[in-house]
Amino acid sequence: MTFRFLALSLCAATLAFPVTAFGQAAPPLSERTAQSDLPLDGPRADMLLEHVTLSIAVDPASQSISAEGVYAVIMRGGQSSLAFDLDPRFDIASIQVDGAALPEIAWSNPDGLLSIDLPAPLSAGDNVTVQIAYSGSPHVALNAPWEGGFVWDRTPADEPWIATAVQGEGCDMFWPCIDHSSSRIGTMDTLVTVPDGLIAAGNGRLVETVENDDDTTTFHWSARDPSNYGISLQIGPYELTERLYESRFGNTIPIQFWHLPGNNKDARRLNAEMASYLDFFETTIGPYPFGDEKAGIVETPHLGMEHQTINAYGNRFRPSALGYDWLLAHEFAHEWFANQLTHASINHMWLHEGIGTWMQPLYLGWARGEMFYASEMWRQRQMIGSRVPLVPSEGTLPDYNDREAGWGIDIYAKGAWIMHSLRYLVGEDVIFPALTRLTYGTDNPVPGEIAPINRTTDDFRVILEEMSGHDLDWFFDAYFYQAELPRLVISRGGDQLTMEWQSRSELAFEMPVELRYGGSTMRIPMPGGAATITLPEGTGHVQIDPRNQILRHDEEIVRARESG
Repeated sequence: MTFRFLALSLCAATLAFPVTAFGQAAPPLSERTAQSDLPLDGPRADMLLEHVTLSIAVDPASQSISAEGVYAVIMRGGQSSLAFDLDPRFDIASIQVDGAALPEIAWSNPDGLLSIDLPAPLSAGDNVTVQIAYSGSPHVALNAPWEGGFVWDRTPADEPWIATAVQGEGCDMFWPCIDHSSSRIGTMDTLVTVPDGLIAAGNGRLVETVENDDDTTTFHWSARDPSNYGISLQIGPYELTERLYESRFGNTIPIQFWHLPGNNKDARRLNAEMASYLDFFETTIGPYPFGDEKAGIVETPHLGMEHQTINAYGNRFRPSALGYDWLLAHEFAHEWFANQLTHASINHMWLHEGIGTWMQPLYLGWARGEMFYASEMWRQRQMIGSRVPLVPSEGTLPDYNDREAGWGIDIYAKGAWIMHSLRYLVGEDVIFPALTRLTYGTDNPVPGEIAPINRTTDDFRVILEEMSGHDLDWFFDAYFYQAELPRLVISRGGDQLTMEWQSRSELAFEMPVELRYGGSTMRIPMPGGAATITLPEGTGHVQIDPRNQILRHDEEIVRARESG
């Protein structure tokens, strides 16, 4: 997801309800629909969505949709009912189970949990087909992508320009789904019908385009292993700019950019940047996970979002002195860290945002030199608040938009800095192979054999310990499960230099510390979290952590922040 406080438009979200095309205030989201990753229990925990076909007609004039979802469900446990998440503002016309229509009394959706009573109980291993027809006016985004929903906009030429952005609120804002990070879909066909003259850019690969008799066109997209919030609708009078990328892994990847008319030159430039990003990621992490479909971009009326194989881009092609488009780079990183590696629950969202954010300075260092890496890391360092733990305790749902807590900032900047410090601690020969294993579940990923994987923070710890041979409980507890950053207390008397780590963790923080003096640099172990060394006689100034590799409390940052 786009880092809210990097956005060029920082207006606070309005507190008013969104307004429909007819000037009426739309109802607010139900408490359930407004949240993602509520605990998986009951039927939702036992339903595996093997295949979904979502047919959805979008009417810009009335700002409404009419849709039908067909679900091939495999049961993992016995149930007498099924359940989907769906915004209750939609009217359900019919529900069928294995082709048989159910009476209206068989389903209910008072709060966003659509419960369906089955004609007969199902057992583990059973297959069932569910068909749900529904329609209505979807929730309008208050401030996409951070407060999401549908975006009904107009292009500069006054044509309809429509987008969905639903990461925080979830897929249930416009289609029946299982709104939890751990729930993936085997394959999904999306058939989007729009008025003639508009293009619907979608997830996966384009199967066919059908011109209908009623002045509409249907775009049929097919995707494998899509994430729930990665399914999107992106509609406008688009033109397509594309190029091919020859991967170092032997496959050819289409890079495709759907953009508004007049932006062809800028789109070609960003397609070339995308080829550079592919080179960087495939060199650093591993093969592009969806090379059999596409690396897709679509120009949107909001800032951006990492929809699988069709990343939303709204940065308006602004040039940068850094020599790259930060938004495009950030959203593309999510193809690895969100769509391939998916957090097991929102509590581990830093795996998406922190690692993805770290990829940006890494790319700049790879492309333009270490000065760019260091300057971007310093910029990110000043954003870290550390008021709440980066990984909240299980059973609690963090609030991305809570400005006071700052969790929605820390998952980016603090997460990136933890990766920076891990690089120093375990070394290049461990951190990057560990990321490959974390991302793919194997040390040797091969195009065509890659499937998405759900991960937790502890999964990362286990991988790093296996590959480094060191216990890292102390590192993970201090950085992920404690709010405050470790402090390094330094005292010097004559030629004696004492360093001691202070941390809220009950485990000794044993981060080694580099010292530089007399033209040389040495790495000082900190067993038990402290060390005293004897400096050579006549030693003057000593630099502590001279390359700024350790994430720790910085009084100068605090003082500058407090001064305004």
